[in-house]
Amino acid sequence: MDINYELYKVFYYVATTLSFSEASKLLYISQSAVSQSIKTLERKLDQVLFIRSTKKVSLTPEGEILLRHIEPAMNLIQRGESQLVESAKTGGQIRIGASDTICRYFLVPYLERFHKAFPDIHIKVVNQTSIKCVELLESGAVDLIIVNYPNNYLSNVSTIKKIGTFRDVFIANHSFEELKGKKLTYQELSQYPILMLDKKSTTSEFLHKAFQQHQLDLIPEIEITSNDLLIDLAKIGLGIAFIPDFCIHSRQDDLFIVQTKEELPRRELVVAYNDKMPLTKATEEFLSYF
Repeated sequence: MDINYELYKVFYYVATTLSFSEASKLLYISQSAVSQSIKTLERKLDQVLFIRSTKKVSLTPEGEILLRHIEPAMNLIQRGESQLVESAKTGGQIRIGASDTICRYFLVPYLERFHKAFPDIHIKVVNQTSIKCVELLESGAVDLIIVNYPNNYLSNVSTIKKIGTFRDVFIANHSFEELKGKKLTYQELSQYPILMLDKKSTTSEFLHKAFQQHQLDLIPEIEITSNDLLIDLAKIGLGIAFIPDFCIHSRQDDLFIVQTKEELPRRELVVAYNDKMPLTKATEEFLSYF
């Protein structure tokens, strides 16, 4: 099927912004030109790609299918352009995907060292959950990701390198003073308010699986997206928070670890990338730090 690349480019910008006017600004063409391009593409494909209304634009199921294929292609083209620009300059760019927690408590020292050694290289960090980071890597939106492992979503990623280990812990403040020095079973622990990351995280999957292995259903009191906020909520006594141990090094004075009889296995931090795609020199250099 002979379809001009520019039509797919216009489709990509409309699909990702869900706005004909915003797409026209990004493409530096008129809104009517954007609309005409989409109509032409729909006619050539014999498919309706967008549902248009006076207030918003949304993708049809067919449009969503097309976007899943177009987005990685657009990212690859942009990546190729970046590498060409990099080869003509002394600098370059590296795109990293990682969660807020991993960035703050693990990645920052590496970024500092790398920036001091290569000040001309542009560093872009995309903060997402470990699950979402895998999607970013597969679509080509980032060059590498640093995520928690086990991670079932990494099955299609070609290269995974272990760079650290950690243990998850339960923490509480003086409101739960009676638990100090005790070792609780999961059954006993489940009687207390548990604070944890939401279900769109590998940490949540990990803890739910641990409880299920003991025929227990875990019903958290609070589920949120930030480990830092979990620590803050534990500090004011709202419940017992479940967090990685590397988050509490400098904040442990008014908190203590609630011990459990069942020992949770250690988890790993891994760096993952697609070695089937050409890596930029900046990415190769950063990977050598681990």
